[in-house]
Amino acid sequence: MKIIRACIYPKDIQCITGRSERYGRRLLNDIKIHFGKQPHQFITSEEFAEYSGIKLEIVTEYLQKVS
Repeated sequence: MKIIRACIYPKDIQCITGRSERYGRRLLNDIKIHFGKQPHQFITSEEFAEYSGIKLEIVTEYLQKVS
């Protein structure tokens, strides 16, 4: 059984959305502001799915393939 990562990185956002890695960094910062997180805290796959509107199953499936 593979362990699925709990956090999302800019490269993941790039692969999921097809946008640039810079867009991924910007989006992560927007999500942190939205959820009231501090700059050093991570974004979970659940938070990314909720904010982006992408189904959690799609994000989880991607993380399983990559991990």
